[in-house]
Amino acid sequence: MSALWFEDFEVGKTHEHPIRRTVTEADNIFFSALTYNPQPLHIDREFCKTTEWGQPLMNSLFTLGLMVGISVNDLTTGTIVANLGMTEVKFPAPLFQGDTIRVSTRIASKRESRSRPDAGIVELDHRAFQQDGTLVAQCLRQVMVRKRPAGLREA
Repeated sequence: MSALWFEDFEVGKTHEHPIRRTVTEADNIFFSALTYNPQPLHIDREFCKTTEWGQPLMNSLFTLGLMVGISVNDLTTGTIVANLGMTEVKFPAPLFQGDTIRVSTRIASKRESRSRPDAGIVELDHRAFQQDGTLVAQCLRQVMVRKRPAGLREA
């Protein structure tokens, strides 16, 4: 398992995730359709020609989901108990079809769980950047993560 146990999370450490992803028109149309979002800013190229952007914007919830998803393999696959919430979600710059994003995650904080002795709460500061380094998405995400079971050695 490549993910981290609660004990492995180091507050202040930043993880640069190796997976990068170029987003496409198909991603935008499919996600918008699946979520019943008819916003023309995402699905109507002709409408978008009349906006300040001149082209479709990627659906921000797709961007948020992709940003979190890219982090999963490195941080929480198999060790997460639950996603508890997200705060301070921001989209400071637009993401367009054809852009490639990369993601980094800084461990913002961690604490023992008050209700589960076998787990702890970790706050992750996720950030997604376009290919030119522009920050396009950010959120603080709170997750409950399992502690290393007795008998399992540290990696």
